[in-house]
Amino acid sequence: MDTSFGKKEKLKSQKTISQLFTEGKSLTIFPLKLIYLQTEQQEVCIKAAVTVPKKNFKRAVHRNKIKRLLRESYRLNKGLVFNNTQGNFAFLFLYLGKDMPAFEDVASKMKLLLEKFNARIHEKTNT
Repeated sequence: MDTSFGKKEKLKSQKTISQLFTEGKSLTIFPLKLIYLQTEQQEVCIKAAVTVPKKNFKRAVHRNKIKRLLRESYRLNKGLVFNNTQGNFAFLFLYLGKDMPAFEDVASKMKLLLEKFNARIHEKTNT
């Protein structure tokens, strides 16, 4: 499994991002929220984006640091979903906390969130 987070894996489509907010389903493990949506054929099976609300973190340096932490923790744990899902998905990771997180906290919560996503997807395919 390639552990890079290349250009093809990044969600940049404004149309898809707005669809995520209107039609997407969500999972939450505080302080992270995953909004996901099954999409049509893409060059990679999962495209992901991260966001941190300006309301909670006024300074751009703090928002950017949290986004870097989220991207890195996703990059390290994306093998959990890439190897276990069929179909194409768009992911949006939202940081809900109000304090600056440590990388260990973000990485552990990201792992739990991706495992919860796998469980939900396998539950839907089995029923």
